[in-house]
Amino acid sequence: MSEAVATIRPWQRSFLDAHRLPDAYLDTANKYFEPLAGVLAQRRRTLGSTLHVALNGSQGSGKSTLGDYLCSCLAEEYGLSAVALSLDDFYLTRAERLDLAERIHPLLRTRGVPGTHDVELLRAVLNALSRESLKPVSVPRFDKSIDDRAPQEVWTLIDAPVDVVVLEGWCLGATSEEPGVLAQPINTLERDEDTESQWRTYSNEMLRQHYEPFYADLDVWIMLAAPGFEQVLRWRTEQEEKLRESVVGQGEGVMSDATLSRFVQHFERYTRQCLRDLPQRADVLLKMDGDRNIVRTHGLESRD
Repeated sequence: MSEAVATIRPWQRSFLDAHRLPDAYLDTANKYFEPLAGVLAQRRRTLGSTLHVALNGSQGSGKSTLGDYLCSCLAEEYGLSAVALSLDDFYLTRAERLDLAERIHPLLRTRGVPGTHDVELLRAVLNALSRESLKPVSVPRFDKSIDDRAPQEVWTLIDAPVDVVVLEGWCLGATSEEPGVLAQPINTLERDEDTESQWRTYSNEMLRQHYEPFYADLDVWIMLAAPGFEQVLRWRTEQEEKLRESVVGQGEGVMSDATLSRFVQHFERYTRQCLRDLPQRADVLLKMDGDRNIVRTHGLESRD
C-alpha cells in the first residue's frame, strides 16, 4: 500500500467514490495535482480577484477529472471557492449548428471544432462568476447523448463570486493558421469532405475573431499533454464507451466505433497544433505517456 493510499483524507475518499477511481489515483494526485493546486492558490492570493484557469488536454486525457480534483483541493485545503467548467458545455445548440451547416459547410453540423462554441455566452458566464451577485449564476450543460444543449431548467446554478474558475477544453489555446497551411489537408475527412477548405477556413477565422481575444481573459494556462495524436483515438474511444454505459438506450449523440473514428478527424488539426505548440506557452505542463502516467512537468513550483 502506498503512502498516499494509507493517508486518504475524507474529501479525497468522497472524490474517488464520486468519480469511480481507484485509490492509486492519489499517487499521481498527491505528487502532481496538489502542488498544482498550491500554485493556483498562490496566484489567486496575488491577483486578489477571480482567477481564471485554462486547462488544455486532448479528448480522453483526463482533464475533466483533473479540473474537478483541483477544485476539490482548493476548497478543502485552501478554503477557496472553485468551480470547474467545460468548454464542451458551451457548444452551439443543435439547431444553430444545423443552420451553420446549411449556410456555410455541412461539416459544421458536427460539434467540436472552433466555430461550434458560443464564445460570447462563455465570456458572459465567466464575467458573472467574477462579480458579486444577488442570485446564482446559471451555467449551461451540453447533453452529448442527444447532441444538444440541455434545457435551461437543468443548468447548474453557482453562487458568485467564485475564487477560482477552471475551464477545461481540448482546443483551448489553439490559434489561427496561415491560408497556405490550411490549404493542405491532413486527413481523409479534410481531403474528401472539405475539398475547397471552406470548413477549416471558417473555423480558422472564428479562432482569430473570437477565441484568441478570449484567451487574454485567462490568467493561468495548464496543459495535460498526450504523448502524440496516435493515443487520442484510443483515449477518446474509452471515453465514448463510458458515455454509452451512462445513458439509457442509444441517444443520437452516442457514437459507434466507426463513427467515432471519423469524428476524431474533425479535431485532428487543432489537436496536433496544440500538442506541438502549447507546451512552450503553458505556465504549467504535465506531460503524459500512453497510459496517462505523468512523466515530465514544468511550472509546478509556486510563483507569483
